[in-house]
Formats: sequence, C-alpha cells, structure tokens
Amino acid sequence: METKHQVHNLIILDESGSMESIKKTIIQGFNEIVQTVKGIEKVFPEQQHYISLVTFNGLGQKLLHFIDPVSKLEQIDHTRYNPDATTPLYDAIGFSISKLRKVTDNLTDYNVLVTILTDGEENSSMEYSGSDIKKIIESLKLTNWTFTYIGTDHDVEHFATSNSITNTMVFNKNEAGMKAMFLKERTSRHNYSQKIRDAKQTENNFYDEEDVVKGE
Repeated sequence: METKHQVHNLIILDESGSMESIKKTIIQGFNEIVQTVKGIEKVFPEQQHYISLVTFNGLGQKLLHFIDPVSKLEQIDHTRYNPDATTPLYDAIGFSISKLRKVTDNLTDYNVLVTILTDGEENSSMEYSGSDIKKIIESLKLTNWTFTYIGTDHDVEHFATSNSITNTMVFNKNEAGMKAMFLKERTSRHNYSQKIRDAKQTENNFYDEEDVVKGE
C-alpha cells in the first residue's frame, strides 16, 4: 500500500471581539484556503493534506476541525465563527500544538504548517506564558514544523520575533487588505508544498516576496 507524505495545516484563528468587523472576510478567506489546499493536493498527489482549525477567545478554544482530510472538508459559516471577548493567544497556541503533537510525535514522514492569524496581541492567557511558547516553538522548528504569523493592529514583527517566529505578514484591516493577504497566503502554501517535494528547507522565507500586504 502506498504511503503518502502527510502535511498537517494547523490554523490558529483569533475569535476575539475585535475581529467582528472583519468576520465576513475571515470566513471567506478560510474557505478559500480550504479550496486552495484541495487544489494543492491534486498538484502534489504524493502529499496527503489535513486541516486542523482552532478558534480562540477569552471564552476558550474551539476545535472546529482536527486532522480532517482536506478532500472531505466542509466550509465554515457565520454560525461557527462568532468573535467575542479577549485574546488569550499563548493559551491558544499551546493548546493547539499540544493536541496535534500527540499525533505527529508518532509519525516520521510528515510536515506541519502552523498559521496564526490575529488582530491583537496576547492579553489574557492563564495556562501558558510567552517563555513557554517560545521554548515550544524553538524546539519544534528543529523538526518538521514551520510557523507563520499573520497580524494587524499591533507590532506584528516584535511579537513574532519575541516568540521565535520568523515568517510574518502584516495586513491592513479592510476588505482590500484582507483579500490581498489571503491571496499571498494561498500562493505561499503552494510554494511550501513545492519545497517539500524538492526536499528543501521549509522553516524560513515562507512569505518570500514581501511581508507587508497593503489594500487601497
């Protein structure tokens, strides 16, 4: 039986109250990512892609998808994504990584792409600290994990680098800026799969061309 290379797409999505103004575009963007990954799997048939989606706010984390084959994935809608409350970002990252590691630690032929998307910095975590998350990320970067951080309305570069994340993208919080950001994100995913096929290093330069996406 043929064994395919597993690619786990872990998306950690801010669902705090400040995301309400871009709720519609976020939902559309995630659904477009799903369609993109489905297409990538067809272009790279030796890879089998899975999506895990965790949304988070001060009310807790929601596991909307967990290691779901992208070929069987359904779209999310406004009933499943409802921004509210604060931004416990460290807890969300720690929770998501810990859950997925229980699966990937038993694998050998795999890659993990972690995408964190938020419009604000950490402000209410109780289980994980910044130093905890930095240590976890630094450890996993030595294996087959790649981390990306997409943000707006805060010092994205500072937060990312302070947590050892080098792949960052800043977007403007309007419809044009969001669409440009998701377009860049989808293109980068295709390039990532090409790097896996070519056995190239995947951790750095995820967003190769530019790290600031602007909207008119």
